[in-house]
Amino acid sequence: MKLMSIGSGSSGNCIYVGNDNVHLLVDAGISGKRVTEGLQKQGVQLSDLDGILITHEHIDHIKCLGVLLRKCEIPVYATQSTIDMIFNYDKLGNISEELFIPIEPDRTFYIRDMLISPAAVWHDAADPVCYSFFDESGKLSIATDLGDYDEYLINKLKGSDVVLLESNHDISMLEVNPRYSYALKRRILGSRGHLSNERSGELAARLYKEYPMKALVLGHLSKDNNIPECAFINMQNYMREAGADMEELRIEVASRESCSAEIML
Repeated sequence: MKLMSIGSGSSGNCIYVGNDNVHLLVDAGISGKRVTEGLQKQGVQLSDLDGILITHEHIDHIKCLGVLLRKCEIPVYATQSTIDMIFNYDKLGNISEELFIPIEPDRTFYIRDMLISPAAVWHDAADPVCYSFFDESGKLSIATDLGDYDEYLINKLKGSDVVLLESNHDISMLEVNPRYSYALKRRILGSRGHLSNERSGELAARLYKEYPMKALVLGHLSKDNNIPECAFINMQNYMREAGADMEELRIEVASRESCSAEIML
């Protein structure tokens, strides 16, 4: 199994997960052109996709969903409340509801030979989830837009060989940003908002102590309130404190503008 971020940030998210038999996207919040180009780097065509898994209905996760579905009839997996909200998106266009397959947190399902486990997350959306993927090579998890976490989410994510984890903002940068209103800052910092670099580091360290992961990808960075180098150094420090061998643990920061390096289990 492998993971490649086609684009990840506060302005748009789309992650490829696949193996020899299964090709999936998690979210479709960037342009259709970028999705197609990203898939080509994996030798995959849009028509090869076995599914698109949506975490929640915010535009940075569904921006090009309608475009992709009008090009190819690809099954879309999301919670029923998320599906209902997607059909309220005014730029979705004319799409068949039959393409949408409702899923539920804590109920696993298969797409071909890949087992998928959705888990509920804390975010200000209708019924948001994150996803873990299992095949014979191991476990891979994608967890963004978390707001916060608890023992439930730790139990869902632990045991992952690879984790793409939200590291959205630097708290100090956000607090002094003059372009963000007080209400918006409170939303981002709240338990239904986004994980800070520090909170992300705490979660990653906890997961590592439960089961030493092989690779950690930092995603969903804010364009205005974070710096990739800041997120990376912060995570390095937390993982060192957790006892990680930094020559063994791979840490990457997903780019918002281009495909990130492929990570294989």
